[in-house]
Amino acid sequence: MSSEQCFSSQTNRESSTLCLRTTTPSPRSLVPFLLLIATCSLLSGCYTLKQGTTMLGYLSRAVPLESLLENKTGNAEDSEAEKNRRFVERIQDIRRYATEELGLNLGKNYTRYVKIDRDYLAAVVSACAADSFTRHEWKYPVVGSLPYKGFFKIEDARKEREKLEKKGLDVWIRGVDAFSTLGWFRDPLYSYMRDYPPDRLADLIIHESLHATVFLKGQAQFNEELAEFVGSEGARLYMVSRYGTDSPEYGNMLANEANYKRYVTFIQGLIRELNDMYESERNIEEKLSEKEKIIGASKERFAAEYENLFSGEGYRGFLDLPVNNAYLELYRLYYTEDSYIANLFARSGKSLPEFIAAAKSISKKGNGREILAQALGL
Repeated sequence: MSSEQCFSSQTNRESSTLCLRTTTPSPRSLVPFLLLIATCSLLSGCYTLKQGTTMLGYLSRAVPLESLLENKTGNAEDSEAEKNRRFVERIQDIRRYATEELGLNLGKNYTRYVKIDRDYLAAVVSACAADSFTRHEWKYPVVGSLPYKGFFKIEDARKEREKLEKKGLDVWIRGVDAFSTLGWFRDPLYSYMRDYPPDRLADLIIHESLHATVFLKGQAQFNEELAEFVGSEGARLYMVSRYGTDSPEYGNMLANEANYKRYVTFIQGLIRELNDMYESERNIEEKLSEKEKIIGASKERFAAEYENLFSGEGYRGFLDLPVNNAYLELYRLYYTEDSYIANLFARSGKSLPEFIAAAKSISKKGNGREILAQALGL
C-alpha cells in the first residue's frame, strides 16, 4: 500500500500534520542530502549526482538575505517590501537567539535566500514492511544508515516508490521544507518560508541548527529525537522571550501544540494496536487483512471523537488519508512513546542552553541516549 503526501504550503504546526513538514515531525529533516552530494558527486550512478544538479542550481541563485530589503518599486508602503522587511528582521533575530542564547552552531546558515517556484524543497521517500514496523533503511557514506531518501524531483521519488513497492513494502512520500547539511554548505532560506509564523521559523532554524551542532553517525532515531525536542522547546522559549506568555501569538502556538500532541497520541495508540497484532502468530495474509480492519476502525473512532479531541478543522484530513505502516513509522521515528529526551531534560534540572552544551560534549561513539545521560550526570 503506497501513499503520496500533499505538497502544500502550511502556515502552522497544526495544519501541517497531514503533510508532515520538516519543522515537525517534523518528519522533518533530510539531514544527509547535500552532504551526500559532496561525498558522492564523483561516483558514477550515485543518485545524488542527479539530484545534486538541482540543489546546486538553487545554491547558485542564493542571494544575501539583506537583498530582500531593496525596495525595487521605490514605494516605502509597498506590501511586499514590508513583508520582506519583517521576514529578514525575524530571521536575524532567531539566528541571534539560537547562537547567543542557546549556544547552537549556525555559522553562515540562513543568511542567504533562494526564490523557488514551489512550496516544498524536496520529496522524501520512507518505507516499511507491510506486516510489521520494520523500517527500511538506505546506507550512505559518511552519515551511515538512514530511514529516508530525498529527491528534488517528485518524478524520481515516484520511481523509487515503485521499486520499493515491488519488494512488498509500504511506502510514503512526503514533502520537506528544510534540512541541515551539517556544515558542509551554507543552508539557505527559501521564498515559501516568508509566510511562516515566527514560532514555525524558530522551530525550523533551531531544529536544523541542532543537527549541525550534534550529529551521531548511524543513529537517526537519536538525532531526530534530540532535534525535535530542542527545536520545539527552543521555539517555545523564543516566543516567550519575544512576545510574552500572555500574547495572542504565544496562545495560538500553545493551542496548536495541544492539538498536535493529541493527534500524535492518537497515532501512537493506533501504532500500539497494530504492533500487538503484528507480533501475534497470524500468518502474513491474516495480518494484512486485520491491519486494514484496525486502520478502518481507528478512523471511525477518530471521526466519532473528533469534536472532543481537536479545536478547528485541521485534522479531519486523517479520515481520507491512506494510512500505511510507512506513514505510522515516521511517528515512531520522531516521537518515541517514552519521551526519553524530554524526560531526560526534566530530570537534569538544566536550562536548555546547558542541556545543549551537554549534548555538544558527547562523544561520537556509543548509544546516543546513554552518553547524553552520562554527559548530564544522570
